[in-house]
Amino acid sequence: MPELPEVETVRRGLAPVMEGRTIVSVVLNRPDLRFPLPSRFAERVGGTRITRLSRRAKFLVAELSSGDALIMHLGMSGRFTITDGTRPGDFHHEIPPDPKHDHIIFHIEGGQVVTYNDPRRFGFMELWPLQQMEQYPRLAGYGPEPLSNEFSHAWLNEALKDKKAPIKAALLDQRMIAGLGNIYVCEALYRAGISPRRRASTVPGQRAAKLAVSINDVIREAIAAGGSSISDFKAATGELGYFQHTFSVYDREGEPCRKCGAPIRRIVQSGRSSFYCGACQR
Repeated sequence: MPELPEVETVRRGLAPVMEGRTIVSVVLNRPDLRFPLPSRFAERVGGTRITRLSRRAKFLVAELSSGDALIMHLGMSGRFTITDGTRPGDFHHEIPPDPKHDHIIFHIEGGQVVTYNDPRRFGFMELWPLQQMEQYPRLAGYGPEPLSNEFSHAWLNEALKDKKAPIKAALLDQRMIAGLGNIYVCEALYRAGISPRRRASTVPGQRAAKLAVSINDVIREAIAAGGSSISDFKAATGELGYFQHTFSVYDREGEPCRKCGAPIRRIVQSGRSSFYCGACQR
């Protein structure tokens, strides 16, 4: 599933085409994705102007002139593609996705077409009153964004001090830090020298100080690299991210640690693989 850097990469690809422009019309090729689409979805979205395209955690949020927010989640395999409607078939990427999975098509002012393609249909789109975004249930109670002013060493200290869970599980809790997922938690813990097994309540102090820096560094570098192109992810422009080429531990089981040469280990925590160096991470 795309994590914060991948979703931010998609947002940056879509913004020049969608932000400040009118959605002329919407074509629905099916009535549902993971969930049924909102009632009168095409009618409510078509004809509105996107005043701002933002991101919260792993969600894209298109603020519409109607007063609604169009909230979009990519799920496991969702992706957007941008085409020039005046030149049919002119995709901004080398191999267009299978059109039978083109579920929602947005015709944008100026002739460009933004298509949502999702083979597995784990993504979804919902409408919610823009002025009530703080009450949107799927984001209610989420923690601060890693690169925000609210996220800091002091905040992390306070958030972790009573947590009995392993630090890996604590960091994956979106109520702790919004948008973090398995890949970047593994990488941040490695950089901070913290074992994913370590009890979260033992991290506050110097370890938390290093971890806060490591989380921000990893997220910032991943965004700059266009995210990590593993599984189904591609940017809206069709480009592949390349942060996966710099992974220190993720998906490198048995390979040598880049610092000490010890083999990278893999364990399963809460149904997810954790990759780490047993020598460098304590």
